[in-house]
Amino acid sequence: MKKTLLLFLFFVITSCYQETAIAIEGEFTTSYVDQDESIPVIIKIDNKVTGADTYEWTFEGGNPSVSNSKNPGEILYSKQGTYIIKLIAKNVDGESQEFTKTVEIKDGINIEFTHEIVKSNYSPVEVILKNSTIGEGLTFKWEFQDGSPASFTGKTPPNVIFTTPGEHTITLTVSNGFESDKQTKTITVNPYLVSLFTYEPKFEDDDYEASVTIDFTNKSVSATSYKWTFEGGNPAVSTEENPTVVFASAGTHEVILEASNDKTSQVFKSTITVLPDTNLRTFANIKLGINTAHNGNNIGAMFSTITREVYKANEINDENSALIDIVFQGLNSNFTYNRFISPDQANNYGFLALKNAQSTIFVNSQNLCNCGLNFTEAQFDSMENDTPIKALNISYTAGGAQEFGFTYPKIILFKTQDGRKGAIKIKEMVKNGTSSYILCDIKVQKQ
Repeated sequence: MKKTLLLFLFFVITSCYQETAIAIEGEFTTSYVDQDESIPVIIKIDNKVTGADTYEWTFEGGNPSVSNSKNPGEILYSKQGTYIIKLIAKNVDGESQEFTKTVEIKDGINIEFTHEIVKSNYSPVEVILKNSTIGEGLTFKWEFQDGSPASFTGKTPPNVIFTTPGEHTITLTVSNGFESDKQTKTITVNPYLVSLFTYEPKFEDDDYEASVTIDFTNKSVSATSYKWTFEGGNPAVSTEENPTVVFASAGTHEVILEASNDKTSQVFKSTITVLPDTNLRTFANIKLGINTAHNGNNIGAMFSTITREVYKANEINDENSALIDIVFQGLNSNFTYNRFISPDQANNYGFLALKNAQSTIFVNSQNLCNCGLNFTEAQFDSMENDTPIKALNISYTAGGAQEFGFTYPKIILFKTQDGRKGAIKIKEMVKNGTSSYILCDIKVQKQ
């Protein structure tokens, strides 16, 4: 009887145990750490499976690649792709369940592109673009400011043309579907080609009388080469950027500049009028002060027909003192005693000595010189070339060097150390105390 009861209880207990076996249920979830889907990517595993005693994880493309932990934690992915995470869960009852998830790992974005300008950056500018960005599953969007085309979608765009001068941006935006990045580069298109020049005669040729030496200044824009043609000039042609040319004959001469770059060329023309040579230099309204005006540094008493400047006492130096060829002595503001004196005699008439001074002959009084001179105011006014004074015998005499008083208009003749002859017309004698001065015109032969 006891054996029968025990056997019955065994079957009851066994039957109850089989009915209450624990099933394997649930799932596991994945998430991107920091919501970062671009490599390197860390996937966090959250295991919510129940009823299992052992776990076999396989992480395709991951590190680690396998695990037996219930919660393997975080898995690192270093390469773009779509990967399967598989879990095989088992228990002691022999039950086994397989769970899978798919994760998508996107390529990281590291933009690399270069641009190359064909020929030069003079308009129009053609640009070759090379995209070296590495990665799979990426999309590319190009934008070309003021370019043709203005935009392009794809990894490698066609050549782009920029025509408008100035700076232009090239922007590449790369996306992996999760995030995007952009890189911008700038190209500069040089201004349109312009052919242009200015010119200026040498100081001694500013009257444009033949022969004239002229310096040309190239003002062209975006030019790399130059071809000059000078009608009546020497040289007649030139490829220099800033040439100097001599025009020996009077007349109107055409100057042509063809400026070029590797894209185009342009021509600019101008004319230069060269006047007949008068061999006469004219200076109008020259103020020469009396001694006190000069020494007080108010109005200079010394003049150079070479530099064409009046010098006060404090303006004279070692460089210009040897170029002074006219000196006026006005003894007082009433002009009772006046004369023009040779620069090398200045220290004898109330001035400081001039270094390397010139020797100029002055005829202050044509009436007293006894040298046959009678050059009139009318002759001075009508003189348009050096013919009227060329034959004059201007030489030193004591009578001709005599002083003169308050009288004008008055003509004074002179001859410089280098043999140039000239005449001074005193137009006015202005009484103004220690700043008194004479106002005169001067005509002199050229060097």
